[in-house]
Amino acid sequence: MMKPSLRLLTLKRFIILLLIVNISLSFGANVRIKDFAKFRGARDNQLFGVGLVVGLNGTGDSGTLNSTLLANMLKNFGVTVDQNALKSKNVALVMVVADIPAFYKPGMRLDVEIASINDAKSLKNGVLVQTPLYGADGNVYAVAQGPVSVGGEDVKGTTNLQKRFPLVGYIPEGAIVENEIPTKIVDGSAVTILLNKPDITTAARTALAINQKFGVNIAKAVDASSVKVNIPNVFSDDVISFLALVEEIEVPMDTVTQIVINERTGTVVFGGEVAISDFVLSYGNFVIIITNGQLGDKQATIGNLVTALKSLGATPQDVIAVVQELYKAGVIFAQLKVM
Repeated sequence: MMKPSLRLLTLKRFIILLLIVNISLSFGANVRIKDFAKFRGARDNQLFGVGLVVGLNGTGDSGTLNSTLLANMLKNFGVTVDQNALKSKNVALVMVVADIPAFYKPGMRLDVEIASINDAKSLKNGVLVQTPLYGADGNVYAVAQGPVSVGGEDVKGTTNLQKRFPLVGYIPEGAIVENEIPTKIVDGSAVTILLNKPDITTAARTALAINQKFGVNIAKAVDASSVKVNIPNVFSDDVISFLALVEEIEVPMDTVTQIVINERTGTVVFGGEVAISDFVLSYGNFVIIITNGQLGDKQATIGNLVTALKSLGATPQDVIAVVQELYKAGVIFAQLKVM
């Protein structure tokens, strides 16, 4: 028979779950917390190592550094050789890098990337010899090995194929985790949510959404990038279930109105209806007039302005020049980023 304390605990969880199902926010365009934020402590870590790629058909390094490393490697297997006898262009010295996500356990696999360090011509068809991967603390957390894929094609006389970059390679699931990186996401009886892109409004809305979903004030925006959430006592022995519920809460996102210009490619990217105030602009053969927030019979926005300019025969460079001048004049209500 269930003890009274356990029965009360189960009842409290049931009531909280009902609140989560029945209480909804009065905002639109919602995004799950797990899609724009993460818990503090649940972060990726970078791993790196230096290794040798063998089996290259004369496209490896021309120096003697790889011969020295290869001789030392053979010595570990009880084979003593003169490094001068190992001069070969079939071996390349490489840097091996990988990212290890939080909570990865020994035996799980990681993708690795490989890049030539010396003067090798190509890593094509090579095999990476077992290479330990170190964390920033100097400890080994994974070991990489396997056949190197350089991808792409040897493009000759065609432009519809991806060019091969033979000095950079990739080994899918090429590393095995040997040691787990300690991860701590709970601080006392609270967790902290970190926004991928700091924003005061989004942080405040995230705290509001959590409080409304659970029906109690357990979340508070600390600053533009972090929200502290206290773990309810009812979930003290089941924190993972609580975090799973928090991750699925939807929050109305707030994004900064921005125009991004890439002068090299001649592209203008903007989100939403970027508003423009009244102005008169003379540019080359174009005369643009916006009065009372209207561009002709349309609303004065960047989107309608770009469409109008293109219909008049403006080039991408003309459009970029006009947008930049309007921004300088202070008539565009958005942030401008030039790449």
